[in-house]
Amino acid sequence: MIDWIRVRELREEIGADAFEEVLDLFLEEVETALAVLSTATTEDDLEAQLHFLKGSALNLGFKALANLCADGEAKSRAGARDSVDIPRIVSGYEASKAAFLAGIAEGIAA
Repeated sequence: MIDWIRVRELREEIGADAFEEVLDLFLEEVETALAVLSTATTEDDLEAQLHFLKGSALNLGFKALANLCADGEAKSRAGARDSVDIPRIVSGYEASKAAFLAGIAEGIAA
């Protein structure tokens, strides 16, 4: 679900203080983007939001969320907007966020 190797790499690259700032910004931006998903008016809008989420998720090691977004992005690109399972993406984010925060609290990414 979480790519802890990527998490450790990012934390080492930018330092612990900057990592916390990046994490806070990521969580805020993802929650905003998830809210926009259900109101996206075209396949292009939906595809763009999913692309953004996928990239952000990969950057911070949210591998499962990135995979869900990649699947939705491909469906949207193919014109199958109605087959994009937005509730599954949202629940995938919530599960990934919980696993990530629990791992951080346990020192997995330290």
